[in-house]
Amino acid sequence: MNLFAPRKIYTVSEITAGVKDCLESEFADVWVEGEISNFTAAASGHLYFALKDKGAQMRCVCFRGRARLLKFRGEDGLQVVVCGNLSVYEPRGEYQLIVEFMEPKGLGSLQLAFEQLKARLQAEGLFDSTHKKPLPLLPRCIGIVTSPTGAALQDILRILRRRHESVRVLIYPARVQGQGAASEIAAAIRGLNKFSDIDVMIVGRGGGSLEDLWAFNEELVARAIFESRIPIISAVGHEIDFTIADFVADLRAPTPSAAAELVVSQKSALLERLVVLRRRLEHSLQFQLSHLRNRVLMLAAHRVFASTEGRLSYHRQRLDELVYRLESGLRGRLGNLSGRERLLAADLSRFDLRRRMQLRRESVASQLARLQAGVRLSLKTASGRLQALDHSLQALNPLAVLDRGYAICRDSRGNILRDAGALQSGDFFSVRLAKGAIDARAERVHKSEA
Repeated sequence: MNLFAPRKIYTVSEITAGVKDCLESEFADVWVEGEISNFTAAASGHLYFALKDKGAQMRCVCFRGRARLLKFRGEDGLQVVVCGNLSVYEPRGEYQLIVEFMEPKGLGSLQLAFEQLKARLQAEGLFDSTHKKPLPLLPRCIGIVTSPTGAALQDILRILRRRHESVRVLIYPARVQGQGAASEIAAAIRGLNKFSDIDVMIVGRGGGSLEDLWAFNEELVARAIFESRIPIISAVGHEIDFTIADFVADLRAPTPSAAAELVVSQKSALLERLVVLRRRLEHSLQFQLSHLRNRVLMLAAHRVFASTEGRLSYHRQRLDELVYRLESGLRGRLGNLSGRERLLAADLSRFDLRRRMQLRRESVASQLARLQAGVRLSLKTASGRLQALDHSLQALNPLAVLDRGYAICRDSRGNILRDAGALQSGDFFSVRLAKGAIDARAERVHKSEA
C-alpha cells in the first residue's frame, strides 16, 4: 500500500449512502423466511421486529400503510414469510428489510387472524354465556342488518310472512362483503339500537368463502354486537361456517332462514301449547260439570227436601199474609193522614194571612210617622237651645269685649296686668287689641289711689 499516493477520503454518510444504493438495487422484492422476535407495534402504527434463524437475524420494519393490510397480528415466535426491499437505516448504519407483505408459514393469514382475535375476545369475556340476552317471547318488531340485494333477506322475509304475518320488520341495509363492510355492519347495529320498539335483531348474510365472510370476523363488528342492548341472532353463511360474530351474538343460527324460524318459533310453540291447554281445560270442565250434575240429582232425590218443601210452602203463605196486612195498614195510615191534611187546609183557609200582614204594615207605618215627628221635634228643640248657648258664649268671649274698644295688657312674662303698679318705668309690655297686638314700653307709671 502506497501511503503517499493520492487518496480519496469518504465521509461516513457517503459510505452509508453507497451501501444503501447497492442493497436497494441488488436486493429488491426479496422473500425471506424466519421467526419473529422482539416484535413491537409503535403508537404511530409502524411494526418493528427481527427475523432470525439458527445462524443470524435481521431487523425488519413494516410501515403503517402496509401494516393495516395485514389480516393477522404478529407476535414473537411466529414463523412467517415476508417480502420486501433491503435498505439501510442511515442514522445507525444498520441494514434492515422494509416489509411489504407478510404471511404466516403453514397457516393462512386469515385463519391465523381469526384464531388470534377469537382467543383475545374470549379472554376478555365477550363469549361468556352470562352476557347472552334471552330472545323475546313474541317479538313485535324485528330489525335486520344485511345486504338489501342478497338472497338471505328474501329468505328471512318469506319465512316471517308465512309464520308471523303480524310482525313488523325494519331493514337497515349494509354491505356484507369487501372493504368497509365491517364499518357499515357495526354502524347498522348501533343505528338499530336507537329504536326503542325493536325487540330482536338478525345480523347476517348468505354463504361464501372465508374472505367473503371476513367482515363478520372483524373486531369492530364483534364489539358492536356485544354492546347492543337488543338481542342479536347471528346468521352468517351456511351451517358449517363459523365467524367471530357467531360467538359474540346472543344466539347463532346456521343460516338466515333458520334465524327467521328461531325468531318466530316461540309463537308457534305458544299456539300449540294454548291448543293443548284449551283441550285439557274443556275436558276438565266437562268432567266437573258431569260430576256436579249427578251430585245435584242425588241431593234432589233425598227425602229431606220433601219436608223442606213443605216448610217453604208454609213460609211463602205466611209471607203473603204479612204482605197483605202491611198493605192494609199502610192504606189506613194514608187515609188518616189525608183527613188530617184536609182539616189543616180548612183551618189555614180561615186564617187570612194577607189581612193580618196588611194590618201589621199599617201599624208599622203609623208608628214610623210618629217616630219621625218626635225626632223632628227633638231636633228643633235642640237646635234652639244650641243657638241660645251660642249667643251666651259669644257674649262671654273676650274677643267680643275687645271689639267694643277694650284691650288686654300683659307683662314680659305673659301675665295679665290689672294694676299699673305692677310695671316700672321702662318695662316692656304687650297690648292685645281686637285685631292684632302692640309691643310697648312704659314711659311713666300712674298708680291708682283707689
